[in-house]
Amino acid sequence: MKFKFTTLDLNFAAVTAALYTALTLIAAPISFGNIQFRISEALCILPYFFPQAIPGLFIGCIFSNLFGGMGIFDIVFGSLATLLAAIFTYKIRVRWLACLTPALFNGPIIGAVLAFTLSPELPFWEIMPIYGAQVFIGEIGVLYIIGLPLMYYLPKTALYRKISGKLSQAQ
Repeated sequence: MKFKFTTLDLNFAAVTAALYTALTLIAAPISFGNIQFRISEALCILPYFFPQAIPGLFIGCIFSNLFGGMGIFDIVFGSLATLLAAIFTYKIRVRWLACLTPALFNGPIIGAVLAFTLSPELPFWEIMPIYGAQVFIGEIGVLYIIGLPLMYYLPKTALYRKISGKLSQAQ
C-alpha cells in the first residue's frame, strides 16, 4: 500500500471497524460457530476500493471475536485471516476473484480454530476439513450474494464518490 495514513484514513478505518463489529453482533446467532453466515464479511469488499478499510476490518474482527467468538484462538487467528483476506482483496483487481479471498483464508484458518476449539476429542485432520468447508460455504454465500452486488452498486452512489474524492484529496 502506498499511502500516508491521515486522520481521514484513521476515521475511515474506525467507521469500518465499528460497522463490522455492529453487523457481526447484531446478527450474532448466525455470525459464530461452524455454520456461519457473517453478514459483516460483505464489508471485506471495501479494500478493493479503499485500502484504508484494511485495518478497520482487522480491528472490527478483533472486537467481534472478543465479544462473541470462540476464545483467544479465534481472536488471534480469525482476525489474522480477515487481515490477510483484506490485503489480498486490495491486491486483486478482478471483482469476482476479490470476493473469493475471504473464503480462501477464513475457510481453512477458522476451520482449524473450530476443530481445535469445538472438537478437541476428534482427530484434527479429519474434522478440520469439515469445519473449513462449512465456513468456506458461508463466506462464499455472503461474499457472492451480498458482497459482489455491492461491489457493482457502491461506485454508482453519491456517498462513494464523496468518500473516494475526500480520501484521494487527503493523499
